Amino acid sequence: MEMTLEVVPVPVSDVDRAKEFYAEKVGFHVDIDGEVAPGLRIVQLTPPGSGCSIALAEGLEIPTGTPRPGTYHGLQLCVPDIHRAYEELTARGLEVSEPVTFVEGQDGATFMYFSDPDGNGWAVQEYRRRATEPLHQVLSDQAAKRRD
Repeated sequence: MEMTLEVVPVPVSDVDRAKEFYAEKVGFHVDIDGEVAPGLRIVQLTPPGSGCSIALAEGLEIPTGTPRPGTYHGLQLCVPDIHRAYEELTARGLEVSEPVTFVEGQDGATFMYFSDPDGNGWAVQEYRRRATEPLHQVLSDQAAKRRD
């Protein structure tokens, strides 16, 4: 059975503030913003080009344990050009670290970091290969080969 990771709940203390941050400063698209059940508001946002979204919620308790705002670290975005992403994000007013390269010449070895207003930590990884091989295309090609 194949599975896809499509939504990651991100714990925040103020859904409206987080929605504005992710939409305006990070550039995510707002897919859903509404009450999906009595007393349960969901805001789902997707990074441009991504097959995975984040969900912000008011009134949601997760049976396996509801995470506290600011406790998620290691969420990661991938971009084909980190310097272009840095310029775009800082132009939106996002406080993001300068790009750091850990291994010269190796694709995937350059990162920058930011936190949302609650302190949830994000990494942005440069993966230049994605400019010519978008992940959705790579996965579609792999699935087609498995069917053949």
